[in-house]
Amino acid sequence: MIYCLYIVPRLFFMRKGAWNMSEKRRDQRNRILRNGESQRKDGRYVFKYRDINGQPQFVYSWRLEPTDRLPAGKRDGPALRELEPKIIRDLEDKISPRGGDMTVIELVQKYLRTKTGVRASTRAGYKTVLNYLEKDSFSGIRIDRVKQSDAKVWLIDLQKGGKSYSSIHSIRGVLRPAFQMAVDDDLLRKNPFDFELASVIVDDSVTREAISRKDERIFLDFIRNDKHYSEYYDGMCILFKTGLRISEFAGLTLNDVDLRARVIHVDHQLQRTTQMEYIIEDPKTESGIRDIPMTDEVYDCFSRIIAGRPKPKIEPFVGGKTGFLFLDKNGKPKVALHWEKYFHYALEKYNRTYKVQLPKITPHVCRHTFCSNMEKSGMNPKTLQYLMGHSDISITMNTYTHIKFEDACDEVVRVCSEQLAAKNHIQRVRMQAIG
Repeated sequence: MIYCLYIVPRLFFMRKGAWNMSEKRRDQRNRILRNGESQRKDGRYVFKYRDINGQPQFVYSWRLEPTDRLPAGKRDGPALRELEPKIIRDLEDKISPRGGDMTVIELVQKYLRTKTGVRASTRAGYKTVLNYLEKDSFSGIRIDRVKQSDAKVWLIDLQKGGKSYSSIHSIRGVLRPAFQMAVDDDLLRKNPFDFELASVIVDDSVTREAISRKDERIFLDFIRNDKHYSEYYDGMCILFKTGLRISEFAGLTLNDVDLRARVIHVDHQLQRTTQMEYIIEDPKTESGIRDIPMTDEVYDCFSRIIAGRPKPKIEPFVGGKTGFLFLDKNGKPKVALHWEKYFHYALEKYNRTYKVQLPKITPHVCRHTFCSNMEKSGMNPKTLQYLMGHSDISITMNTYTHIKFEDACDEVVRVCSEQLAAKNHIQRVRMQAIG
């Protein structure tokens, strides 16, 4: 009797378990399917779930387990049970399904709508990137489908297609923070553009280097003596001898140039947008607000510019500023583009005239050259940082100063000469003491 009482309950639970097992859904291979899993008549597996908004969602795969054989002629992809853990994890972390159904271009447009307080030049750069993305098929991809490998391959293809490193840098400079915004908004788990650009594509950008003192002198002598370009000599000379940013230089007014105190007051920049709108902006950084002392050479240049400045019937008025030093034929203030063209065409003329060619010279090269010359002359780095208007001295020392072999040779000779002079001086002092 005891034996029977023991057996019957066991049989009961076994039968109950067997009954439950028979009720569970199975696939065509008789494998038990988990909650949410099913298999269609064509053999395709389906996982049904509800997203964080309570909406039904479906994912599909031709394989249940990673070890399953892919049916002939079917496209490969992750097995259903490889997809499920990610879905569950996203649900637990409240990650929106399918990246909120947002495409790359829609994400970028949303991100740019948040960038309201940027400079006109920055806004113009954003517009350029947006215009390019609108024409590229990559922009139509849903953001949750963009893997890091996809982002890298796309950038590589851009360079292979002729895009410069600087252009790609600008494009990625918009996409990276845009995708980070999607991560912060719980649309994505990871940022596919979070990697070092230089590790993916070749940096083929041309470094704008300072020119030698000799080349600077040759170029300025050519400008001063040229029948056509001599009218730009004073402006070009000021750019070489002050290190002013071209936008700072273009924005100078009569009130900013104090000939009596021999000081240049810098507290703004002049820009012109792609819509031909003239605007006044603050300097690039707070450190950009500064007073620059004039050398005699710079003083003479400003004196001639002010004395020869045309007096328009109506002075242009931009952002509360008037009395701009340089006006075009229409009486409008000259901007960076004007001076860039003057340098370009003048350099072209020189290189057509003489066999020995000069390197590329732009207003920004003038700034590089000034900084390098001052550094090589032994100027205190903090003083140089102030004159350049840099917020960080590392920018001054690492970006704008350029040391070449000839410079190293000169420095070695100088140091050795100073050491020898010091040694001889000590010897003379000792001899005098003995005598």
